[in-house]
Amino acid sequence: MSDTRIAKRRGLLGRLYHGETAIDFYGRRRYGFLFSGILVIVTLVSLLTSGLNLGIDFEGGVAWQVPASSTFGTDEARAVVEENGVEVANAKVQTLKSGDVESIRIQVGDQTTEVRSAVQAALAEAAGVDVNDVSVSSVSSSWGRSITEKAVRALVVFLVLVSIYIAWRFEWRMAVAAIAAMLHDVLISVGIYSVFRFEVTPATVVAFLTILGFSLYDTIVVFDKVQDNIERFAATRTGMADITNVSMNQVLMRSLNTSLAAVLPVISLLVLGSGVFGAVALREFAVALLVGLSIGSYSSIFVASPLLAVLKEREPRFKNLRGLHSTGPELEHMVVTGTSSGLKNVRRQVQADEQTAPSANVTPGALLTHPPRPRKKRRR
Repeated sequence: MSDTRIAKRRGLLGRLYHGETAIDFYGRRRYGFLFSGILVIVTLVSLLTSGLNLGIDFEGGVAWQVPASSTFGTDEARAVVEENGVEVANAKVQTLKSGDVESIRIQVGDQTTEVRSAVQAALAEAAGVDVNDVSVSSVSSSWGRSITEKAVRALVVFLVLVSIYIAWRFEWRMAVAAIAAMLHDVLISVGIYSVFRFEVTPATVVAFLTILGFSLYDTIVVFDKVQDNIERFAATRTGMADITNVSMNQVLMRSLNTSLAAVLPVISLLVLGSGVFGAVALREFAVALLVGLSIGSYSSIFVASPLLAVLKEREPRFKNLRGLHSTGPELEHMVVTGTSSGLKNVRRQVQADEQTAPSANVTPGALLTHPPRPRKKRRR
């Protein structure tokens, strides 16, 4: 029995586990590009209209954190700060929870030392706690700008070095596709923070830089298989669309396993570290990682590889085969066997099955090769 028939006997999970799925990723590339385009547009609109919810480390200013109670909430805290002559129109007042303990955090612009002490004492009195229980933190905006500039420089250096390495290890088209996918991941991740008003902190920046490594790794896994199949199909007239589909189906399970292995610990970090133990810093880091890992897994399949196929189809070797690619049993045969040999037999078998299988809408008379004879009338 052929490998294709063995693959057909397996269920969906079995074919997925053995790398024998026959999903037409290339044929659905426009859906992926359209979805990514919509996300990018939403991101740009949100960044231009709302911007980012920058934390105190980037904007600079003063933040007080005071224990909350049934009689002291965000409204009372805001009123106390305003009574001490502090502008609260743009103040950020948040309720933080660490286990069963709740606290209120008030962040405003930079203030003098006298104002900080006065607000600290007023908050302690209004909340009914000791002055030492009210924490005060102050950060200069220049520190945040310095961190941002260093992060941007690190990003530029990283992209340049990665582009050079991929172009040397594979080719420049793969470098372009990989960099485009990474920029896509970072931009959409930033857009999600802008749309949902998540606070951007130094931990978020570190998480974004970590995302780049994962996105690149997942993309290189697919590209390595594409390069291997390009050499394997070099002696045949196989288009780049077929090579891309075969490669992506063969490594689909590995990509899913890699993504799950990375996402599950992050979810645990988010649920246990932030939800149970109340570590706010872990929540900021875990949310950024979760968003970035999810977008990175998506882009390696629906952005990077289809974009590489579009670029490679411009080569003279694949130019004449543009727009032609196998689907269904033909694609499944190529995925399972790893070659295009015997593909003509598969096509003949499919055509024979289509011709011999009667359609539900065809009448019995339409199956005859000649017109039916008229019946003779019986004599009475």
